[in-house]
Amino acid sequence: MKVVALTDAEPRARRVAVGTFDGVHLGHREVIRGADTVLTFDPHPLAVTRPKALPRLLDSFPVKRDLIASLGVDELMVATFDRELASRSAERFVEEVLVDGLGAAHVSVGENFRFGRRAEGDTDVLVAHPEFETRVVTLVEAAGETVSSSHIRGLVAAGEVAEAADFLGRPFLLEGEVVTGEGRGRGLGMPTANLVPDDRLVCPGHGIYAARVEVEGTSHVAAVSVGVRPTFGAGRSLLVESYLLDFDGALYGRTLRVAFLDRIRGERRFETTSDLVRQMHEDVDRVREMTSATVPRR
Repeated sequence: MKVVALTDAEPRARRVAVGTFDGVHLGHREVIRGADTVLTFDPHPLAVTRPKALPRLLDSFPVKRDLIASLGVDELMVATFDRELASRSAERFVEEVLVDGLGAAHVSVGENFRFGRRAEGDTDVLVAHPEFETRVVTLVEAAGETVSSSHIRGLVAAGEVAEAADFLGRPFLLEGEVVTGEGRGRGLGMPTANLVPDDRLVCPGHGIYAARVEVEGTSHVAAVSVGVRPTFGAGRSLLVESYLLDFDGALYGRTLRVAFLDRIRGERRFETTSDLVRQMHEDVDRVREMTSATVPRR
């Protein structure tokens, strides 16, 4: 898949799916189905129009890019969302971006898609344009609920990652670069790869999770702790610590992508280090059972 700036686009008869697509969830996938081009916006429009209303997002741009690429589209068209774009009327957006800029022959959007100055444009504006065919996708439901990015954000923040996966159509992903920690995991016999969560993105609630961690294209089963390590004192910063069950090697400086499968338990403080180590081994055994991993016991 090619990633192209909107300003570099050459018009041709495209089948274009348009949206912010935070999370690339089941509803977004239905909008994208059948498109050869996805038009999205970076940064998120609310970061410009109403920054105080901007939620923590589900995906960084690299994760969103890769998720869209996995859907088989030919190109990802990225429109830089700035004050100038925000000030364009809905009609100007249609004429200058969809018609003249992209040469769209077919446009696909969700039924709640709004665009243009002060979000004045809706699906009726698109349908009224004869230059292209418009496909309006109704809201998708899963597990008896409407699929939405806001609902998924709430589930992830509450630690309900298995439930979030029902709406995403895949596990929730968190990506980051491995940083140097305090070495406590190694000292306890379970060395961890530590990520500092981006505070602009949603992070799973404090707890212990079964996960898979991708390292340079290879997936490893992992027990992942999200929290502040209360056994070792108060006031500690949030950290995502991944113990890879089937990996032996240095990870500092590498970019990891953590796929959260399920929450095992909440974070808790232990009275002694030996109590903590005992629980860590139980957590690893639980992860092994949940993922059917064949990994030698330590």
